[in-house]
Amino acid sequence: MKRPAKKAATDRSFVVALSRGLDVLRAFQPNDGLLGNQELAARTKLPKPTVSRLTYTLTKLGYLTPVPRFEKYQLAPSAMALGYAALANLGVRHLSEAFREEVMRETGGAVAVGARDRLSMIYFGQSRNGLTLGVQLDVGSRIPIATTAMGRAYIWALPADERAALLRELREHYGSRWQRIRDGIERSGEMVARHGFAISAGEWQDDVHAVGVALKLNDGTGPYAFNCGAPAFRFTEDRLISDIGPRLVAMVRNIETALGGIVAPAKREEIRKGKGGRQRVVEGIR
Repeated sequence: MKRPAKKAATDRSFVVALSRGLDVLRAFQPNDGLLGNQELAARTKLPKPTVSRLTYTLTKLGYLTPVPRFEKYQLAPSAMALGYAALANLGVRHLSEAFREEVMRETGGAVAVGARDRLSMIYFGQSRNGLTLGVQLDVGSRIPIATTAMGRAYIWALPADERAALLRELREHYGSRWQRIRDGIERSGEMVARHGFAISAGEWQDDVHAVGVALKLNDGTGPYAFNCGAPAFRFTEDRLISDIGPRLVAMVRNIETALGGIVAPAKREEIRKGKGGRQRVVEGIR
C-alpha cells in the first residue's frame, strides 16, 4: 500500500495519525476474512507497534471486531456502514444499473463502474451473469489503474496536470516495469482520442479482455469509469474495437445525458441512435 505523499509531512493541516488509522481500515480487502497485526503491518508498511495501537483504538471506536482466538481482527459493522453510506450517495451507481444490465445482456460481458482509490480503481457497481466466467470481481474489488481498460480510461479523462501527477506516482510504483506499462497507457490515449474508449487485451490478466470508457460529470465529482470485460476467447481484440467499445461509449453517453438532463440537439440525436441506429429515449431521466 502506497504511503501518503511526502509533502503531507510538512502540511500542518494533515493529521498523520488519522491517515494511518484509515490505512489500517483500507488494508482489509473483499474475501480477506481475518487479519492480524503482522499482516496489517505488512500491507500498510507501518511498524507493528504502531499497528497494534491503531487496531486497539479502532476496536474501542467500534470499527474493528477482535477475534481473540486467532489474535486477529475483522471489519465491524460501523466500518461497513461507512461504505454503504458512500454507495447510497453515489447516484451514478443507481442510475447506471439499468444501462449496465442491458449491455451485459447484449454482449455477454461483465459491466462495472468504478472510481479511483490511490493507484487502483475500486468497483462500486457491477453487473454480471453466468456467462462471464473468469471475471469474478464484485463491488469493493480493486483493479490496477495502469494495466486495465477502466483505469486507462480514467487516466485519459483527467485534466493534464492531474494526469501528469498520477503518471509520476505510477512510474515510482512500477520502477523497471514502467516503460512497458507506459507504452500501453500511451496507446490507450491514442485509442481514446480516436474512438472514445480504451482497451486492455491480456495486459492485466492473460485471459481477460476488456474495454473502458470514462464518465465526466459537471458537479465536480469523478471522473468515474465503466468497463465491459469477458474471457479472451469471447471478447477478441477485433470485437472489442468494432462492437464492445462503441456499445460502451453509447451507454456512457446515455448515462451522462440522464445525469445532466439537457444536451445539445446534435449530441442528443447521436445518443438516441447509438450504434447501428438503435433507439433510446433518455430525456427526462433524473
